[in-house]
Amino acid sequence: FEGIKARYGAEALALFSHGYGGNWMKHLFHAYGSPNIGAPSYAQCRGPRDVGFDLTFGWGVGSPERTDIKNSQCLVLIGSHLGENMHNTQVQEFAEAIRSGANVITVDPRFSVAASKSAEWMPIKPGTDIALLLAWMNVIIGEGLYDREYLDAYAYGFEQLTEHVRPYSPEWAYTRTGLDPDQIRRTARMMAASRPATLVHPGRHVTWYGNDTQRTRAIAILNALLGSWGRKGGFFVPSSMEIPPYEYPGYLDHEAQVLDRPNPSDYPLADQVLAQGLCNATVPDVVGDSRIKGWMVYGSNLPTTLPNPEQTYRAIQELDFLVTVDVLPAEIVGWSDVVLPEATYLERCDEVFTPPWRVPFVSVRQEVVPPMYESKPGWWIARELGNRIGLPEFFPWEDSMEYAKTRVTAAGLDCDVLQRDGVIVGEQGPLYFEEGSPPIFYTESGKIELYSQRLAAQGFDAMPTWHDGEVEDPPQGYYRLLFGRAPVHTFGRTTNNRLLSDVMDENGVWVNRKIAERWGLVNGERVYLQNQDGVRSTFSAPVKVTDRIHPDAVYLVHGYGRKADKLKQVFGKGIDDAELITRVKTDPIMGGTGMNVNFVTFLRAADVDAEAAQVARVDVETSGKRVAIGAGGRQEVAS
Repeated sequence: FEGIKARYGAEALALFSHGYGGNWMKHLFHAYGSPNIGAPSYAQCRGPRDVGFDLTFGWGVGSPERTDIKNSQCLVLIGSHLGENMHNTQVQEFAEAIRSGANVITVDPRFSVAASKSAEWMPIKPGTDIALLLAWMNVIIGEGLYDREYLDAYAYGFEQLTEHVRPYSPEWAYTRTGLDPDQIRRTARMMAASRPATLVHPGRHVTWYGNDTQRTRAIAILNALLGSWGRKGGFFVPSSMEIPPYEYPGYLDHEAQVLDRPNPSDYPLADQVLAQGLCNATVPDVVGDSRIKGWMVYGSNLPTTLPNPEQTYRAIQELDFLVTVDVLPAEIVGWSDVVLPEATYLERCDEVFTPPWRVPFVSVRQEVVPPMYESKPGWWIARELGNRIGLPEFFPWEDSMEYAKTRVTAAGLDCDVLQRDGVIVGEQGPLYFEEGSPPIFYTESGKIELYSQRLAAQGFDAMPTWHDGEVEDPPQGYYRLLFGRAPVHTFGRTTNNRLLSDVMDENGVWVNRKIAERWGLVNGERVYLQNQDGVRSTFSAPVKVTDRIHPDAVYLVHGYGRKADKLKQVFGKGIDDAELITRVKTDPIMGGTGMNVNFVTFLRAADVDAEAAQVARVDVETSGKRVAIGAGGRQEVAS
């Protein structure tokens, strides 16, 4: 830390952080003087959604999301796999909505768990979601099904939107999406019949095709037409309990640069640091004079998180120094100069948590058992580093418990109650406009912007627009690679858990039945996948032959095919989707990396393994002889 700062400046050290415990490391970096703090959860996950909704309503959807699922009468899921991506509160509310008779519409190339609970499954051709959203708007506006009173009061640009969507009929959308025009009309009317208690879910992992901000803008506009923002069954208005920050000296203004993009004008509406930009800024031939010389990585296995792992490995080899803080011996750990093993969440006391939510609360996750072996909690790691590089004034507390008590006491709350119960619940404010919550929109017009002046000023489409050819179709013999999660696991973090591995020990390759027949693939047969750039998966996985996926696509659960041999439960099992993502299409508005633009084909494992065995035999035979050179000249001698 000290050497990099002395030679290159504080901004030459970058932090990659994921998870709530990363707050301690962020504080350390602010005190140190580096603004280069990136979270892959932004440009590789939720960022386009946050920007799209902010452009429309002047608010993001938050995390946890302000979705009133349990009161929805019609829930629309577009590539959102509730029941598989286990955000527990949303899954519980999903069950409540179904129990209450809500209609569910699922738009997904794959028949997901959510699709199995739906009144309508719409197996859309991958990459054509904007076409469907525009066609829905065409029906809702054309048939007068929108919330006229709501839009008159709160919206800007309805006239422009009306003209804009006129050409986008369900028949027009059919040729792009493959969805029956009658189903498009039927589902549009189903949504309108339940408004304003209709929720078109914003999704979470939304970095798909590079047009993702505009797609999520279309989702936001559709919600506006249905009057669901700030209304029961749509999006509630959250409240939170204010906890004063800990009083530190002010962070010094080091005039350090954020180095996540070569030109400051790139991705003009990105409101957070781009993690892949920090990675690229480490490779000299990408940015010219390389400025980032060291990384600290907290709770993020970058080779399976950032797109194009080879670029990540190139960047790592350009570093002067890499330190990782993690609880698992993941791939990134094997590349690190120093590993700081962190205690697990049951072995540490974390930061005070006060998210905006339906019922405001303060919570703190506390130590249940002491840390094992040499592992330490994140707060200890950050404090010790801070003290040892001359920043003790930023870490005046003895431990995280003292830190939490100082903040909670300053808020006038009872620390003993918080320590005993783990949570203090506040008073619920008005959740909806009708209950007295004032409708406030932090947009330029002060209203819901169906037509975005801000986008127009930046040279982008002011309203979501379909562009033929914007999303490439698969080449002949290739299929779009889709990936997601399983309810057994938390991302790829728990695939090495022994008990969970007993439940799901590897992933499978979902292949449409007709495609499997064309290739002669049978259920359970093992295959390797090879992408459009000739990159082949390191390991194989069994084929899952099914009618539950679109013929244009294959599907993998993320988190398998791990190459770190210390992950003993999952090492070598299944296919790693991340290594096949060698191309991205970057969202020009905010820099999100669209990763569903890679295509794969099948290689039978029997053929690949037989070829590898033959090569190995030749290698053994060659290495089994030694070459002797003497007076008699060169000759092979059996070993």
